[in-house]
Amino acid sequence: MGFLSVLSYAQQIVKERVQPGDRVIDATMGTGVDTLFLARLVGPRGEVAAFDIQAEALELTRQRLHSALGADGSAQASLHLASHAEMRGALPPSWHGATAAVMFNLGYLPTVEADKRIMTAPSTTLAALDSALTLLRPGGVLSVVLYPGHEGGDREADAVRVWAESLPAALGQAVVYRMLQRPEAPYVIGVEKRST
Repeated sequence: MGFLSVLSYAQQIVKERVQPGDRVIDATMGTGVDTLFLARLVGPRGEVAAFDIQAEALELTRQRLHSALGADGSAQASLHLASHAEMRGALPPSWHGATAAVMFNLGYLPTVEADKRIMTAPSTTLAALDSALTLLRPGGVLSVVLYPGHEGGDREADAVRVWAESLPAALGQAVVYRMLQRPEAPYVIGVEKRST
């Protein structure tokens, strides 16, 4: 038995903290894999907010949710055509300081037809991470899957790593899940919020 993949590890961090009925966020919905994962975790009483700047991502996610959960099951997810950096302003005050988990899967839309020049960037990602911390409740978690192996991904991964290393310990604790022999392989940073 091998180690968990980075995507499985990111989900494991979240799975241990989220309960049915919770509020959760997919900050970078892409094809909706994490959105569906979160919707299943929180169940019909919970709420999922998902963000992406590409209309194609919203449509792919909508299709995935409908296919897996049906019309009733997918109703708990609100899909926002907006940057992850805008999530704090897009969500009502009831989410602020009350969100159980925020998931980030950085990079570009993982489809064959996608324009790979449209990708997450350090400036908006760092703003989104700061927003995520204000949205999380104490004990809430965020997971960030990073891709240093593609152009631009290395700069973003470095920026996120520095952000996580700079977090005051009283605010949150950060961990890294990474294959040390392959520095360009994707990896995960997880953060647990400790205080308000």
